[in-house]
Amino acid sequence: MALGRAGPGLALPLLLPRRLAGSGTAAAAAGSPQPPGAVVRVPWALRQRLQRGGQRRRREQGAAAAARPGKLLVRSRRPELSQPRWQTVGRWEQPPLVSAGWKHRKAYGDYFQLEPSQEAAPALQAPPAEAGQGPTFAELGLPPALLAGLERLSISQPTAVQRLAIPALRRGRSALCAAETGSGKTLAYLLPLLQRLLGRPEEPGEAAGPAAPRGLVVLPSRELAAQAGAVAAALCAPAGLAVRGLTGGGAAGGLRGQLRAPPPGPAVLLGTPGALREALRRRFLALRRLRWMVLDEADSLMDESFAELLEEILAHAPLAAGAPGPGGPGEERTQLVVVGATFPAGLTQTLAKFADVDRFVNISTQSLHRLPPHVQQKFIRLKGRDKLPELLQLLKERPASGGAVLIFCNTASTVNWLGYILDDHKIKHLRLQGQMSAAARAGIFASFQKGEVSVLVCTDLASRGLDTSGVQLVVNYDFPDTLQDYLHRAGRVGRVGSTAPGAVVSFVTHRWDVDLVRKIETAARKRTGLPGMDSIDKPLPKGG
Repeated sequence: MALGRAGPGLALPLLLPRRLAGSGTAAAAAGSPQPPGAVVRVPWALRQRLQRGGQRRRREQGAAAAARPGKLLVRSRRPELSQPRWQTVGRWEQPPLVSAGWKHRKAYGDYFQLEPSQEAAPALQAPPAEAGQGPTFAELGLPPALLAGLERLSISQPTAVQRLAIPALRRGRSALCAAETGSGKTLAYLLPLLQRLLGRPEEPGEAAGPAAPRGLVVLPSRELAAQAGAVAAALCAPAGLAVRGLTGGGAAGGLRGQLRAPPPGPAVLLGTPGALREALRRRFLALRRLRWMVLDEADSLMDESFAELLEEILAHAPLAAGAPGPGGPGEERTQLVVVGATFPAGLTQTLAKFADVDRFVNISTQSLHRLPPHVQQKFIRLKGRDKLPELLQLLKERPASGGAVLIFCNTASTVNWLGYILDDHKIKHLRLQGQMSAAARAGIFASFQKGEVSVLVCTDLASRGLDTSGVQLVVNYDFPDTLQDYLHRAGRVGRVGSTAPGAVVSFVTHRWDVDLVRKIETAARKRTGLPGMDSIDKPLPKGG
């Protein structure tokens, strides 16, 4: 039987009781007998009225729920679509969405926001009493030299990912370590891996020859390498370990100068894929003495622009397939640690070419792939021409003490164009995008971190891993292309060390943006992780 124009979602059954079935009103009134199984098609107008009545009842129920006193989880421009914190949505239930009608032109000007449900970042929450892990770094077994380095950084309490990762990585296991942005992943891998270097005295090396570090951290950008290098240097100074960064330099002299350190080179090296491959090809660098290697921001490193470079670097490292860690005093094996807030598809296939991924330990936090619950997130449906006035009003109304602002665009050309507009309106700002030369990029983000300029217009180059603890507002001038990108951008506020949780404002202009917003709103209402964000391609065994 055809369903007609109402579609399969109509709640009214199309088969009516026999006593109401008939060929016409007169026949029904006369009580004429009808053949068994007779059916009546529901008229189109009647079906429309029933649907409108059901929608009206749902709105009334939502308004009644919104009227109940209490804090809100989702605040809507239309009160009947607001959701209080006490209201729960079942796993298979489809909640009413503010963004459900946002593909229609009448939705322009509509908005909703996700209200903070807790004050502190999940990474700072105390562990449960039954976990058995101490609240301090000293109780996690770190040596005095590293504790002194932590004092230099003014860090006293470990975060959730650090409590998980430090004991596991100290045992020498290769690992996939996944945690939400801004949770302290850099210290989570540096502390236990540096402890392993301190536990094994450095073997005497040759006075001449290529630099041969014992620890290597691969990062996707020079800004990230500089930031992580500063943390590593502060930790290594009390321990007497030499740290160097390798982020390009063009000519051979530039690469050699960055690797300059007492023979046989630095103990720890942090570098970008292009610079590391060039140094390996020119034989300025050798990985034969490598004790551990870290791939930080794995989703960026697995991008097609880095994939070939990364595989060439991995091929030079002494990665023993099937080896979870040192099996004896004289055994030389490299511990591989892959770190990120999101892991891309194909990661395990790439790693399987060089190591036995079935023996990796999987380390992940409970808040992984979830929207930050302590950050206010607002979504505004706008026409493209209205984005600029909305942004200018947002910046001009923001108080001088409101903290730094990150404005994300999807392309370098939009960054440059928006920068010219801000110049015209006398709004002091900096720009950061991947098409800039290395000389132009050098120092831009450092100036922003120091607070010299409080507005940074950037691409997703600034969304991965960079410490933005001074940022209190993120504006998605262009809505991100993926849910992963949204999580990374939202993670620029409310980080460990931030003085305020901050807020995220997103301009939603395209129909394809609405599809992502619906998924975000559904996850927020159901209090679940974002869909399609699996950490790894297949389950890995848990354990130490």
